[in-house]
Amino acid sequence: MGIYGALATAVSGLRSQSHAMENISGNIANSQTTGYKRIETSFVDLIPDAPVKSQVPGAVTSYSRSTNDDRGDIQNASTETFMALNGSGFFVVEATAGDTSGTFYTRRGDFDIDKNGYLVNGAGYRLKGLAMAGGVITGSVPEAIKIDNSFMPAKASTTINYQLNLPQLPKTASYDATVPGSELMKSYSYGNSGAANATATGTLDMTAGGPASTYVADGDTLTIKIGANTLTYTFSDTPSGPNDIDRSLPIANAIADIETKLRASGVAGTSNASVSIVGGMLNVSTASNDYTNSLTVGGTAPFGMPVPAQTPNVGVLPDRIQSGDTDKFISESIAGGGLTLYSPTGQPVNVQMRWAKTSDTPGAESWALYYGTGDAAPADSWVKAGSYTFNQGVLAGLTAAPGATEVGMTGLTINPLTIGGTALGAITIDNGAKGITQFADNAGSATTTELKQNGYGAGQFISVGVSDTGRIVASYTNGETKEVAQILVATFNAPNALKRGDGGVFSATQQSGEPILSMDGGIVGSSLEASNTDISEEFTKLIVTQQAYAANTRIVSAADSMLQETLNMMR
Repeated sequence: MGIYGALATAVSGLRSQSHAMENISGNIANSQTTGYKRIETSFVDLIPDAPVKSQVPGAVTSYSRSTNDDRGDIQNASTETFMALNGSGFFVVEATAGDTSGTFYTRRGDFDIDKNGYLVNGAGYRLKGLAMAGGVITGSVPEAIKIDNSFMPAKASTTINYQLNLPQLPKTASYDATVPGSELMKSYSYGNSGAANATATGTLDMTAGGPASTYVADGDTLTIKIGANTLTYTFSDTPSGPNDIDRSLPIANAIADIETKLRASGVAGTSNASVSIVGGMLNVSTASNDYTNSLTVGGTAPFGMPVPAQTPNVGVLPDRIQSGDTDKFISESIAGGGLTLYSPTGQPVNVQMRWAKTSDTPGAESWALYYGTGDAAPADSWVKAGSYTFNQGVLAGLTAAPGATEVGMTGLTINPLTIGGTALGAITIDNGAKGITQFADNAGSATTTELKQNGYGAGQFISVGVSDTGRIVASYTNGETKEVAQILVATFNAPNALKRGDGGVFSATQQSGEPILSMDGGIVGSSLEASNTDISEEFTKLIVTQQAYAANTRIVSAADSMLQETLNMMR
């Protein structure tokens, strides 16, 4: 074939280099197109059949080779709904309404919400995924993801997850390092505890009239023993000592003098003590807020028969702290944290908790948990939820207060819980298996490790984003989020055999195989994948292609000259 063969081969070279130039041009033009995959040009030689010693190089043809499996650079983006794929998969998309061309696959992730609530990328394709409700995937067939911007309804609080360490020695406002037991909550401090102060009655039978000398002789004594303190008052015709009582005074005045001296003694419980004649009998009583001291009245005639010690009624720890005792309660307890709960209508209610240590008995140290009611006087300001007993710092017992029930050894359920007049219904305080402990703490305060609840108020939709697990997450003004859909990622056994379409989409072909859908595709939110075109590389290929094309034109020119010479031979 000779010259004609060379001419045909050169023409095939021109055609192939033109094809390569077209691909290079498209790559450079789309160097800034999001998710674009460049097209390479490959060349194949065409060898005509001939004996071995007559073979020739043959012509050339070209074909396009995709680089769909070559990822472009991932760049940060300010839009939360933009996303990129860190792996080799593709987003599953569909055309906009009215287009029935089917499902496509793309690496272009510049998705944003359109006027209809769909996530649509810059080329107009809707993102597809599986529907979700309550954090659970409910769909089985991929469908276009649509964002619902309606209000999120309120959710009533039902559980408080509460874990903390209580100090072995709580340093309350009433704590005094020099007074044993001062860190404890004292039942007799409260008006509704049923406690009564110490009172004793003497043996002297007297009337309020007449001088003291009628009943006592010079040198007779009255002994009042309060706790470990003994105070002695001496009746004298010539009083001179600080505790001497003038025997010539009317008995009522003498008794008043004893009361004055008793109150000035500085002994605990005497600051408001009372000494009086009641029903003709001598009556001695400690201060109205002293419930710990025993009391004995005795002395010489006519007090020669000591009255047995009177043990005060210390009462019981109240289940409800009356508003008048609030300050006392605060001083004998430590803060346990607070949080906001929500009613069924979404009304926020603040709940404060306090802990009071009630016993320091080794092996059975106990605490009481109280919650604030938010009520004003005269209602109860704090209500007991339950009692916790510890052995060696570990919870050993749990007893619910009236209005509550134990949940094994893991917590309490208060039903109903009412705060400030708002009924919250049944609220479970979940402490977990080992969530409440009592170990030494130098600060003397409670250390909360977990305090949260499961309710929230109604919220308005504000934005949507993408989680690390590939889920579309809607955010609301109440601080809550809701998973709307699970993004699917499609992979192919032969991704470079996909058919390219407008807008950076691809269609499955027989050569590519069917898509393999997965929920684990390495989705990166607030990011975009750039084009995988390298400008410098494309310019290099451009120079080479241009030179190859020019060389082929030289062959055409040479072949033309040779044909011309052949024709000239006939002249």
